[in-house]
Amino acid sequence: MEADAVPETQGSTNPAGPDGPQSRNSVVICQAVGRSIFTSSVSSAAGRVGFLLQKEEGKEASCPVLFIQLNELFSTPDGLLWKQTARWIKFEEKVEDGGERWSKPHITALSLHSLFELRTCIKKGTVLLLVAEASNALMLLFCVQEKVIATQIDAPALRPEVRKKLMSVLLCTPQHHTTKSQLRRVAELGALKNQFQKKIPAEAEVSNILVGEVDFLEKPFIAFIRLQEAVGLGALTEVAFPSRFLFILLGPRAKVKAYHEIGRAVATVLTDELFQRVACQAQDREDLIAGIDEFLDELTVLPPGKWDPTTRIPPPKCLPSPHKRISMHLREWKSHCNGNVSAADDRHIHGHQPVSEELQRTGRLFGGLVKDIRRKAPWYWSDFYDALNIQCFSAILYIYLATVTNAITFGGMLGDATDNMQGVLESFLGTAIAGAVFCLFAGQPLTILSSTGPVLVFERLLFSFSKDYSLDYLEFRFWIGLWVAFFGLILVATEASYLVQYFTRFTEEGFCALISFIFIYDAVKKMLSLADSFPVNWDYKINDVTLYGCICNSSGTGRSGLPPVGRVPQGLEAANWSLLTRTECLRVGGHLVGNSCNYVPDITFMAFILFLGTFLCSMTLKSFKTSRYFPTALRKLVSDFSIILAILIFCGIDAILGLETPKLIVPSEFKPTNSQRGWVVFPLGVNPWWVCLLSAVPAVLVIILIFMDQQITAVILNRKEYRLQKGAGFHLDLFCVSLLMILTSVTGLPWYVSATVISLAHMDSLKKESTTSAPGEQPKFLGIREQRLTGLAVFILTGVSVFLAPVLKYIPMPVLYGVFLYMGVAALNSIQFMDRIQLLLMPAKHQPDFMYLRHVPLRRVHLFTLIQMLCLAALWILKSTVAAIIFPVMLLALVGIRKAMECIFSQQDLSWLDDIMPEKDRKEEEEKLQRSQEKEESDSEDSEFLYQEKGPEINISVN
Repeated sequence: MEADAVPETQGSTNPAGPDGPQSRNSVVICQAVGRSIFTSSVSSAAGRVGFLLQKEEGKEASCPVLFIQLNELFSTPDGLLWKQTARWIKFEEKVEDGGERWSKPHITALSLHSLFELRTCIKKGTVLLLVAEASNALMLLFCVQEKVIATQIDAPALRPEVRKKLMSVLLCTPQHHTTKSQLRRVAELGALKNQFQKKIPAEAEVSNILVGEVDFLEKPFIAFIRLQEAVGLGALTEVAFPSRFLFILLGPRAKVKAYHEIGRAVATVLTDELFQRVACQAQDREDLIAGIDEFLDELTVLPPGKWDPTTRIPPPKCLPSPHKRISMHLREWKSHCNGNVSAADDRHIHGHQPVSEELQRTGRLFGGLVKDIRRKAPWYWSDFYDALNIQCFSAILYIYLATVTNAITFGGMLGDATDNMQGVLESFLGTAIAGAVFCLFAGQPLTILSSTGPVLVFERLLFSFSKDYSLDYLEFRFWIGLWVAFFGLILVATEASYLVQYFTRFTEEGFCALISFIFIYDAVKKMLSLADSFPVNWDYKINDVTLYGCICNSSGTGRSGLPPVGRVPQGLEAANWSLLTRTECLRVGGHLVGNSCNYVPDITFMAFILFLGTFLCSMTLKSFKTSRYFPTALRKLVSDFSIILAILIFCGIDAILGLETPKLIVPSEFKPTNSQRGWVVFPLGVNPWWVCLLSAVPAVLVIILIFMDQQITAVILNRKEYRLQKGAGFHLDLFCVSLLMILTSVTGLPWYVSATVISLAHMDSLKKESTTSAPGEQPKFLGIREQRLTGLAVFILTGVSVFLAPVLKYIPMPVLYGVFLYMGVAALNSIQFMDRIQLLLMPAKHQPDFMYLRHVPLRRVHLFTLIQMLCLAALWILKSTVAAIIFPVMLLALVGIRKAMECIFSQQDLSWLDDIMPEKDRKEEEEKLQRSQEKEESDSEDSEFLYQEKGPEINISVN
């Protein structure tokens, strides 16, 4: 391998190049800071590669995926034959020895010597770039043979008879799969193509590698060909995609498997994203050699004797982004050219996040709202037809059941807290109206509106205050709602959503963890309360079974123990009271007496089986798409419908066993829960006139709560990792919530805001994954199916649920509580906070290799986690005590606590553990940075001729 000791100028003339003969001579290839210990610079490989990458920088389309096929020459009784022995998309698959099947995809393990041999092949063989004369396999092979003979120094050695034999070998029949029967071969090959071709992107191209031994050649025949336009080569390739590259290596008998290993080396190098780009842009053989050198420079070698080479290394679950690697390579090359690392890269490394377009202030009243409307308007109709997918149907059923359960749960708690001024029916109606309106007009329709725990706490305190001071609760609440809406509109007008950028991961995770724990706590609390409704007889003893009984008794019985005449059901006049059923006993005015009257032995335990079974089944089926069993389409379908399947399975189990477990209770009549109220709240009634002014004080706390709850949820849903394409609408969302506050306050319905856990569950049910993943590659996350129809359908179904009571009454409540538990756990698993809590319990040697652990001392990580846990504990205590009135202020205080942590942690630590908070002078810094970058680029152009002088070279031969 060659290594150049000092900087040198690389120039090349290529008449076939797109920019003319002198296009490369006028460009200086800057030398990167070296990786050799003997000099400050290295060979020209990094410079050549950097130059080629810079040429395609800014282009929209990258190199297409390459399907690489290795064909080897075999001698059979019928003559020579090309047989396919391996294939690559990202990982290697071999034809097993029996020829009946493909091996599992695995990472290619190469000998270092084969790569050196490949480099020699490229250096000494024929390199044909931009071949355009071929339109089919026959023409291509004739063209290749002629050009190879014309360019080889020892061309006279290829006598006419040798050339004829060579062409005959190249045109031998290819065989892609070894089978016993010709009919079976056709059938299996057709099935193979149909199934396998689905895993390859439609725009993919093929690289054909042909290697083998022949007895009529004295020296190797080597050719590397790149076609100007990809063309189909017929039966030469396994899949019907056009070919871009062709590598031919034929020669006399050599060391065992030498040609085979070189062919595998070519295929492996071509699977590398960096080398693919070099090969697509290369203008001569030196560019290809530079690409191989860069490949070797990043190569990791496993020493012999320390591992078993026959072991096939399975593909990793997560691959590093090739685009990130190429960008870093290009940025490194540019930085060495400019002599320093740009400030922009340095800021990026330290976690500086630029202000998103949705949060940039316009300086005009309602300017942010107008921008949100203009941004979302072009996507409005696509928000409906993008929902035409079976995955959306699954999401509708899942979120509908979650929303109904949430409405019943919070409706019941609101009824208990407000003497049924707001009950289950009001919860159903309000959820349906507010949710449907929000999904139709909001900026982020994936958000699910619902009653939340913090809002419920405030409602309870407000009712208690109204009762203590003899105020009409609904009227007092009406004026608070109007003030909240007024304050919300002021926040929208002044673009206060700009403050969302101060909600870093610290604040988001604290709030998300709180809401998730509320879901888990409520689910477990409801299940434990079943033990009170259906007590377990812990004192039951099998030997005392005759002592247990429960009979009907009444003080109105006579001496004989018979019930009074005329009150006994027909047919039981002469029967004893002990023969009456519980229902009959209560109907005739009796009461139950006995040790086992309240003993229902199976209900509580059965309820817990349904509860935990639904939770575990949901978790299992959700991860079923990564299972090894059944086809991919079936696994994905099961995963998409995992929650619905779990609910149906355990509803079926409950129905089969026939136990009287508690069922879902849905209102069957459309009337207010409390008969003393109507559907419209009158603003001036019982309360004094000054109450409308006093209401502004608690409204300040409510608007803080609404703003924090709404915007934190919006920030979580619009994070970059979800890859949303249609943009956010922070101002528009807050505007819709403010208007809905007026509607719900006038009608006396519950207040609604974004529900973090249910919204996250909604997005999780709409995740899109690639369907053309390579063998061995995990499906890629492509984003979220952004649309309005699923949320709209959920809330419409919630509204008509009053009429679905005959069907919904068969759903056991423990099953729905299991769904609640699943949503809470799933939301917790999605935040880094839980990973750091687990680190507190792990010895250092067993800790996962998280990226932040490489850059932040472990004690600093634990300190950050402990502070976050203390904040979460404080929020929980405030929510659960009489001090809950200041809960909204505490939420706002999280931002101040995070700001104060900059006195404890360095910006470097916070960049890995959290997001960097914005500074006042950020815009000025960015403008100053842009001006300095423009000046550096200008200086670089003026000084490019300083490197024209070529220095001496140190050549280390690979031979």
